[in-house]
Amino acid sequence: MKAKDSAGRIFNIEMQISVHPGLLQRLVLYASEMYSDQLSEGDDYTELNTTISICLLKGNLFTDSEQAHHRFQMMDAESGRKLDRAIEVHTVELRKFPFDETTISNAMRLAQWSWLILNAHNYTAEDLRLLFPDLAFQKAIGCLETISSKTEDKAMHDQREKAQRDYDWMLSSTLKQGREEGEVIGAIQMLQGILGDAVSSHLELYGRPLIELQAKLSELQERVRSRMG
Repeated sequence: MKAKDSAGRIFNIEMQISVHPGLLQRLVLYASEMYSDQLSEGDDYTELNTTISICLLKGNLFTDSEQAHHRFQMMDAESGRKLDRAIEVHTVELRKFPFDETTISNAMRLAQWSWLILNAHNYTAEDLRLLFPDLAFQKAIGCLETISSKTEDKAMHDQREKAQRDYDWMLSSTLKQGREEGEVIGAIQMLQGILGDAVSSHLELYGRPLIELQAKLSELQERVRSRMG
């Protein structure tokens, strides 16, 4: 899935069930292609914006580390100076988040989504709704409930795979930002989760002036950049 935020940064987000040789190189290639595709003939190089390739992994990519989220940037190894508005590659190894059923309700937002992706098939929709009362999770659980109600014949199996792809897209679509109020709200909630802040509900954010929401989003983006820098 590709998305563009209000700052002009371009995201490519995908889910990988397993780790395969060349994965990091492929992510770099996709980010590079997105970076070069921003310009047409005659465009100014100063118009180029950051491109970010994100991969959610069910397998372990770095077996020698317990770190779940890695962020790779273009930088000088000696001075640590980074190239602004360049290329980033993010990997999220879902199984490395330290959580279980008794603690997941209080975990950071990214860990909660990771737990749901990995473990939802082991629980009933009712149990999942109790664990995740937030509206965004309730919608995802409703999607899963629809999937599980289908029969297992070939036609239904194909439909289930389509629904699963739609569900994976919905999880990642909270990163998509733009002019629409709903997109900005989703981005605010995702960044709040990454930062460990209390995540605002849709009811708290919906109806606020768009300029106010965009200012809040810019503040959260700056905090994420400061933390990761």
